[in-house]
Amino acid sequence: MYNLYFIHCDLNLKDLIVEGKTVWKNPTGYLPGRMAPLMNFYGFMSLTFVILGIFWFLQYARFWREVLPLQNCITLVITFGMLEMALWYFDYAEFNGSGTRPVGITMWEVTFDTIKRTIARIIILMVYMGYGVVRPTLGGLTSKVTMLGATFFLASEILELVENVGAVSDLSGKARLFLVLPFAILDAFFILWIFTSLSSTLNKLQLDIYRKFTNALVVAVIVSVGWIFYENAWIIPAFWKILSFSLLCVICVLWALSQNSTQTAPETRTVQGSNGASSNGDLEEDKTE
Repeated sequence: MYNLYFIHCDLNLKDLIVEGKTVWKNPTGYLPGRMAPLMNFYGFMSLTFVILGIFWFLQYARFWREVLPLQNCITLVITFGMLEMALWYFDYAEFNGSGTRPVGITMWEVTFDTIKRTIARIIILMVYMGYGVVRPTLGGLTSKVTMLGATFFLASEILELVENVGAVSDLSGKARLFLVLPFAILDAFFILWIFTSLSSTLNKLQLDIYRKFTNALVVAVIVSVGWIFYENAWIIPAFWKILSFSLLCVICVLWALSQNSTQTAPETRTVQGSNGASSNGDLEEDKTE
């Protein structure tokens, strides 16, 4: 925000109305102070996504015959992440050079961000539902997961478009609350369903991969809650980007592509019962849900 004051001592000018247009430019360009550091940040994030993408796509090309549907979703998240970060950088670079925020680039970057965010949440939900481990498919839950994902995408897309397309200053408190509330409720529903599914899945089997990813997710939640008490205009959006990228890296490591990808899931579907004997009854029930 900028405040411009005209001060005069002539009483004859007390009813004077001044109209005009102001143009503000910092030494480094037209970006406002709270947005200027983000241009270099998004350039750095573009590089990190490219490095992650090279690693993942090389493994994908090498083991493409063994790729699981879940790993295809991870590939989509990485792809949209690279496009999103590159577009954020070009958006800020154009804004910094011309003084006008490019509407077309902003709309695309917001859309890619929303798609990536939605797919990422669906991936975590499917993982904790045991998809590919105790569930060969989601069965009747597919439509519910799809509906939640579509609704979340719509709420997130509207919020991001209003906040970013052609905008520089933040929305007023009431206007932002009206748009944030549906997004926050749907996000909370995702989190609740994720941890409920985790509890159900862990009752059927114990896998080290679930323990490791749960630890990473718990750390992310703790850091997120702690971050609420710290405020800095440009660091706030940067923090959430880094946190989501870190979780994506954890997922890429735990569900890394290999020549045994398609063999691992079927081998872990047999669960030991309380008497040490194999029990497939619960699993068959899951498959028919």
